[in-house]
Amino acid sequence: MTTPIFTFTFLPFFLLFSSTLTPITANNLISETCKKCAQKDPNLSYKFCVTSLQAAPNSQDADLRQLGLISMNLVQHNVTNTRRFIKHLLKNEELDKFVRVYLDDCLDLYTDAIPSIKQAVKDYKMKDNRHANIAVSSVAGAATTCEDGFEERPGLVSPLTKRNHEMFQLCVLALLIINMVSSPFY
Repeated sequence: MTTPIFTFTFLPFFLLFSSTLTPITANNLISETCKKCAQKDPNLSYKFCVTSLQAAPNSQDADLRQLGLISMNLVQHNVTNTRRFIKHLLKNEELDKFVRVYLDDCLDLYTDAIPSIKQAVKDYKMKDNRHANIAVSSVAGAATTCEDGFEERPGLVSPLTKRNHEMFQLCVLALLIINMVSSPFY
């Protein structure tokens, strides 16, 4: 039995070519998702997106839908930690009275955000993306409202600027992924 010359000639080229193709991995999915999300919304930093998702447990094996859930879990974690941080700041007896007033407002906002993000996760798991979107949007609004409060008083510096900005970016990421998985092209 003779083997066609085609097999010996083209098989090595095929193997060489196929080995150079990039397999679709979770890191590629994270990178591509973050690239698309950062292009769609200037409020989201590509680097922040990639760093956040890659640091999350189970993100390396996640598909896009799972990345949406992971992003909401990151929001939930951030809400809880920021609330705890605000409580810690409020224990300072020497805190400026105006800072204290705005921190109290932020504590209320972040406290209200906890059930909102939990509901968003439940809705998303039930594939009720519209309601998940609404709930995540309200959490994003909490971060923005908190930060805006400090800007009402000239010269007052928010001790939560970094945390509020990160919270907002995490919410934007979650919203963009929710919209991506809601798309008929997903």
